Amino acid sequence: MNMTRREAVIKMAVLMGASVVGPRLLARTFGTAAPLEFADADIALLDEIGETIIPATTVPGAKAANIGAFIAMMVADCYTPPAQAEIKAGLARFPADYRARYGEDFLTGRPVNRTQFLNTLDVEQRKHTSEVRRKIEGNRAAEADEIPPHYFRVIRELTILGYFTSEIGSTKALHYLEVPGRYDGNVPYKKGDEWFI
Repeated sequence: MNMTRREAVIKMAVLMGASVVGPRLLARTFGTAAPLEFADADIALLDEIGETIIPATTVPGAKAANIGAFIAMMVADCYTPPAQAEIKAGLARFPADYRARYGEDFLTGRPVNRTQFLNTLDVEQRKHTSEVRRKIEGNRAAEADEIPPHYFRVIRELTILGYFTSEIGSTKALHYLEVPGRYDGNVPYKKGDEWFI
């Protein structure tokens, strides 16, 4: 049986209860809306955001895994129209917000400024997520369900998911240890090795 990467990622998210990429994944009613389009400039920006989140070190970073195209595909195929609109709007204002704060373009900006800006967005999305949770706890679940996720939360989660399910992420950034397999209590370990099961 042959399976595409898209099918594998969606099936993995379903098996994991969609906990990795948020509760709204796979909630979209397929085929009822016009297809969402991302411009080449949007994908280039997503590549650079992804590269700032997972930069190249001794192994290639998120940009080498074509993370921008992956995020665009996932948003277009798996998110509700309100969430898509929020992500597109956030992506549209992202370059101007960065330029206003640092006086440079994000694509060519200094790495320290790029990281600092994304950290600021992360604080912002955490506040947004906490507010949604408060509404859910306050028995206003229907109201909270209508609130789209913060665009940076979606980008960050899809960057992590896309990178570690890509060939680069799963073969060069991580080492695979088959389980169940034979037990070996004396596996060689070098400081800095990263293992996953």
